Amino acid sequence: MRYSLLSSQAKYASFLLMQKESEALAKSLLGKRGQGGLVAVPRYERRLLLGIDHKLPFQGVDQWTAYEFSWLQPNGVPVVRILEIDVPCESPYLIESKSMKLYLGSYASKKASSEEDLIALVASDMTVCAGSRVSVRAYSFETWMRPLGEFEGMCLDGIDTICDAPFPHKNILIKRSETGFETLSTHLLRSNCLVTGQPDWGSLQIQYAGVLVDHASLLRYIVSFREHQEFHEHCIERIFADLLAVLQPQELIVTGRYTRRGGIDINPFRSLTQLEPPYVRLIRQ
Repeated sequence: MRYSLLSSQAKYASFLLMQKESEALAKSLLGKRGQGGLVAVPRYERRLLLGIDHKLPFQGVDQWTAYEFSWLQPNGVPVVRILEIDVPCESPYLIESKSMKLYLGSYASKKASSEEDLIALVASDMTVCAGSRVSVRAYSFETWMRPLGEFEGMCLDGIDTICDAPFPHKNILIKRSETGFETLSTHLLRSNCLVTGQPDWGSLQIQYAGVLVDHASLLRYIVSFREHQEFHEHCIERIFADLLAVLQPQELIVTGRYTRRGGIDINPFRSLTQLEPPYVRLIRQ
């Protein structure tokens, strides 16, 4: 009960914003075959709900992996590549994932004689959409070396607790009296796409230093995202902002690794300090 009492205004504001965003995205021709245009989604509206104005409290990147990119050589023989795409979190826009799928898929029947020029074109289109420089790297099956790994640290998934929070709110999080450094992880992150309502499944790693968080409360907080509708990037930034507000840590890194949909996985990384984001391909990816 205390969750809804403490955040009813925030919940209503979030509901109105989701309606507004869903209507705007529906008007952008999402799901219509043959459009193939990238759709830009402003980041600032969701960030304002978190109390984030122009100065970001984090640095980071959205790491995309596209497993189904292909085009035709001049003789008609297909080329298949795996793309790694980095969208900086400082960009004013994120790229909506379904439009990304349609855009990349539109190349399947196009001919190109230069792979380098084609990838440069893809990067240029994404840069225009995001409003900041987007990096795109193409790999063949022989050159893409990303073995499976796992998150370091303590996994929260076995904690015995009651998860009944209807939606995420920072007041679910409880501080402990101790201080220290911890690396925590979970595979129970689930949210829902803002456009389609389809579930997004992910794993989460949190590394922080300072006042420690109660592990059971953190698990309850993460599970509260199960019916929540936001994009991957928004969810990770919400988690980062809530942990920052409650714990006020000296160090904080939040990494999300989502399972793929439409041949693409999205992996947001946010940190208090500028760090090179690690690449950990988990078993569900």
